[in-house]
Amino acid sequence: ADTEYPSVRDAEFALQQALIAANSLLAETVFEHSELTGMGTTVSGILRVGDQLALAHIGDSRIYRFRDGELTQITADHTFVQRLVDSGRITAEEAAVHPRRSVLMRVLGDVDASPEIDTAIFDAKPGDRWMLCSDGLSSYVTEAKMSSILATVRTAQGAADRLVKESLDHGAPDNVTVVLVDIDDGDGDA
Repeated sequence: ADTEYPSVRDAEFALQQALIAANSLLAETVFEHSELTGMGTTVSGILRVGDQLALAHIGDSRIYRFRDGELTQITADHTFVQRLVDSGRITAEEAAVHPRRSVLMRVLGDVDASPEIDTAIFDAKPGDRWMLCSDGLSSYVTEAKMSSILATVRTAQGAADRLVKESLDHGAPDNVTVVLVDIDDGDGDA
């Protein structure tokens, strides 16, 4: 899906189709290697087309937008515990320490031949900083701390390195992924 698109809607569709194709490949792999039964993965991706971003998401990795000093979680986790929060059965604070907080309800893998993939389109303004991250970051570093780092570390690489270090320092396992994209006022290249 990493190519230029005539419109952000085309990019959104391409992301969705890429995830559906990946799901099919994963299912084929599991069929050929039964010891992999039950495996799954999460995916969060973005494509920029001009002053807009297309996104596709499934699982518990996250996409955040840092704009004008405010960090906003853009994607929703597809977890058992998030369903409990959404239904009002537990609070967000209880969810953070719930023993089943990592149980995924939607993933790519051999579970569902047609997984429901969230897609959306957002505006991208100069000065925005978009963050894609695994739960290795979001489960171990508070949003307040993430926001502070995103606000004070100037370069995307420096901020990403600092976020990974912060996560590992707070006990995260070694599966911490952070990708930062700074939006400039150029021609669509981030």
